[in-house]
Amino acid sequence: MQIGCHVSISGSIDKAVDNAVERECSAFQIFTRNPRGWHAKDLSNDDIINFKEKLKSSKIDRFATCAHMPYLPNLSTPKVDGFEKSVNTLINEIERCEKLGIPYLVTHLGSHLGTGEEAGIKQLVKGLNKAGQTKNDVMVLLENTAGQKNSVGANFEQLAEIFNQLKPSKKFGVCLDTCHAFVSGYDLRTEKSVKETLKKFDDIIGFENLKILHLNDAKGEIGCNLDRHYHIGLGNIGEKGLAEVIKTANKKKIPIILETPIDDIRDDFENIRKVKELA
Repeated sequence: MQIGCHVSISGSIDKAVDNAVERECSAFQIFTRNPRGWHAKDLSNDDIINFKEKLKSSKIDRFATCAHMPYLPNLSTPKVDGFEKSVNTLINEIERCEKLGIPYLVTHLGSHLGTGEEAGIKQLVKGLNKAGQTKNDVMVLLENTAGQKNSVGANFEQLAEIFNQLKPSKKFGVCLDTCHAFVSGYDLRTEKSVKETLKKFDDIIGFENLKILHLNDAKGEIGCNLDRHYHIGLGNIGEKGLAEVIKTANKKKIPIILETPIDDIRDDFENIRKVKELA
């Protein structure tokens, strides 16, 4: 079982490995830089060496690690300047992952800002394909969205439509988020509904393309499009459904990453323990 959470890089990027080990993770996700700004401080040689050495000594499999794109880029935007900056940031993040030896970079699909899904998808595919021309072994993972206004890629059919236009195909994969799937209308509350939903995913997108699973419960109801993650088993998906998702991910050897809140109810340690208990 490869299970972990999003960990902080505060202090220096190699601290992420310490944070993962402290939480008894066998997988983890990071931001390679401040996710709330456009500027990224260059990775120093020390940063790269220390991260790689700590990861090697941690016994966490490199292929159970991923980075996540920062918040500001919007690859579906019709705005020329914003689109260019977003694509450049994506390429820069791919290069940073390559230096750190991180094999996967998860990206949100963005907002078409009212121009329509077709126009948004066209921009998104154009941007992703430009990034796909970079010479490295980093795979960009498309994360399904919660179906918020002006978003693309909430349903499996549209996600497949986007994914199938990307070239070279070996440079792209998928990250499935359980909270996003649930609030966009896919039932994950029972063993039966999970099996049905994941069969749909397999038929339309294919499990061979699923490289990372974001395991999050949902604050909102099914189909509400509210992107609010919640503690494992305490949200509207619940323990039964998430236990079945975990079982399937383990069987398919897909690393599980939690993006759950840290508050008075639970922290990372307790949510990871809960996943292990459900497994």
